[in-house]
Amino acid sequence: MTLSKILSVVFLLGALGLGFMLYKSVDDVMQEEKKIAAIESRIIEKLQMLRDAQVAYNATNGEYADNWNDLKNFIQGGEIWLVQRKETTKLLEYGKEETTVTFDTLGSVGVMDSLFNERRHPNFNLENLHVIPGSGGTEFEFFTDKIERSGREIPVFEIRDPAPINPKRRENNNEKALRVGSRTDSSTSGNWE
Repeated sequence: MTLSKILSVVFLLGALGLGFMLYKSVDDVMQEEKKIAAIESRIIEKLQMLRDAQVAYNATNGEYADNWNDLKNFIQGGEIWLVQRKETTKLLEYGKEETTVTFDTLGSVGVMDSLFNERRHPNFNLENLHVIPGSGGTEFEFFTDKIERSGREIPVFEIRDPAPINPKRRENNNEKALRVGSRTDSSTSGNWE
């Protein structure tokens, strides 16, 4: 064999090795992004369920649950009242209208049967609802308070992931961590929406 053939084979093997390393590094990044997206999707699903439970808790108790145990007890044994609202409008003199609103309580349904039934959440597990997926057992942080708006106190809540798996969400002291609710506003939106 001549020197040029040996060098050609060596360069070909080197190019193949570098090509494989490049492919592997790009594939590793893509697999990590898919893993993060799948875990964040499960976190968002749990935050949505916790939001639904908090809204029902507030409707029943006039405030939000400030810890997991209170919310869990409400999910297990709490009830949501079914109320029917009727409006009657009566035309008065000179085109004025008088509206009468009546409320009728029809009964109640359990929180577990209403919000977390088999149809809506087939694999629902109450014991793990407060645990962040992919975190090894870390729990969501709960925060509740009351803020003043137009002379009234309004309850607020926030449930957030204290240790995001996504490096972009960890920037600036977890500023972009997945959360639902707000500490400063009466919002029940999630920051992914």
